[in-house]
Amino acid sequence: MQNTNRQSNNFRPSQPKKEQLERKLKTRHLTMIAMGGTIGTGLFLASGTTIHDAGPGGALAAYLIAGIMVYFLMTSLAEMASFIPISGSFSTYTGRFVDPALGFAVGWNYWYNNAIILALELSASALIMKYWFPNVPGILWSAIFLALIFGLNVLSVKGYGESEFWFSIIKVATIIIFIVVGILMIFGIMNGQAAGLENFTKGEAPFKGGFLSIFSVFMVVGFAFQGTEMVGVAAGESENPEKNIPKSIKQIFWRILLFYVLAIFVIGCLISYNDPNLLGGDLENIAISPFTLVFKHAGLAFAAAAMNAVILTSVLSAGNSSLYVGSRVLWVLAEEGKAPKFLKKVNKGGVPVNALFATTLIGMLCFLTSLFGDGTVYSWLLNAAGLAGYLSWLSISVTHYRFRKAYRVQGRDFKDLPYVAKWFPLGPVLATVLCLIAMLGTNYGAFIGDKIDWYGIAVSYIGLPLFILGYLGYKVIKKSKIVRLQDADFSRE
Repeated sequence: MQNTNRQSNNFRPSQPKKEQLERKLKTRHLTMIAMGGTIGTGLFLASGTTIHDAGPGGALAAYLIAGIMVYFLMTSLAEMASFIPISGSFSTYTGRFVDPALGFAVGWNYWYNNAIILALELSASALIMKYWFPNVPGILWSAIFLALIFGLNVLSVKGYGESEFWFSIIKVATIIIFIVVGILMIFGIMNGQAAGLENFTKGEAPFKGGFLSIFSVFMVVGFAFQGTEMVGVAAGESENPEKNIPKSIKQIFWRILLFYVLAIFVIGCLISYNDPNLLGGDLENIAISPFTLVFKHAGLAFAAAAMNAVILTSVLSAGNSSLYVGSRVLWVLAEEGKAPKFLKKVNKGGVPVNALFATTLIGMLCFLTSLFGDGTVYSWLLNAAGLAGYLSWLSISVTHYRFRKAYRVQGRDFKDLPYVAKWFPLGPVLATVLCLIAMLGTNYGAFIGDKIDWYGIAVSYIGLPLFILGYLGYKVIKKSKIVRLQDADFSRE
């Protein structure tokens, strides 16, 4: 049936004129795109804070709960993306199976999220380079790295895929070395003294602060997992999406969960949860990153410089991925008439060049706002993007539920699906509930206490009214309605 559809498309007169992205991403690219988008400063720097706040057992519980949520989200995405492999899948799938207005809001929400993350990573790169070059103006490094990232993206999708593959290899190798060194230290094979599980049993360990602390850490951990959905955006540029997407998504989930859980376990064993250094890991103090501390305990004197280089790689990888994803989402919005037409332009390398320029420009402008005044505008923009990841995840689970219902109503055969998500409808329902809990509880502390922190609420949740405004604005102007299940569009373009 799928081959017949491809053949019939060739006889449409307008088809050769339509500007298309090119299918050049292999399985290894897709796997590393999602891994690279997920493994970053959230693990290398912020992991210590989660152990400090919830204890080693609480941190592990939070990562496992978040891992279950991500597993169901990724299997939902795999089912839809392998059957309908198109770039910018979030807005397109949501528009087809739920409501075009919701698709509009999801698409623009995910685009500005990536444009602002690009700006954040440019700012972070300048801080990191101060470790080696303290007297060089930070804006110079940000400009150099922006030019590098733009160059990798503008040539061809393969250029982006290859660069992200090697960026991710460095991060994965670092985590594997860290886990191996840590396990050797736990058993006393390295550094002479066995650490054992003492830090899991003393004081308030393994769970510090009870359920509430696990809940607060879960929301932080959820952000650390964000980026796995990038593989769905890249679906339209995969060589063989029917096989590559399910394969890469299954590999991604288990590898990321294994890396995160083992890394947290090693840190929890080797560093006490009440060690004040666990709260100090940030871009300006690489020396007390949990990873650096463990390597130093192992007797590796160059740990701080090495981890600084790895974290720089993580930052460049995140910026690289954000520019790629943002440009593809913007391109598909233009294809669907939800963004200006000039953004549909594709160059000879199959790259949506105008969408790439637009995303780069907005990212650069957001970055420049942090150079003036106290950075208030930038912090508001960043918080507006903070909820965007959860909103995208929420759209995946809700859309998949509607996708499967429409598939059944239209009398389609499940055997025609290249990949069938397990545990339906439990999977998307559970993922939806967990997403809502994490999203709405992002700053639950602002509601607790003698006085409600209205400013804190406004800063934390500004992304939500912006999303609702986009949804209602499109609905009023275009008069869109919820898609009837029998009318849902399953075409592959």
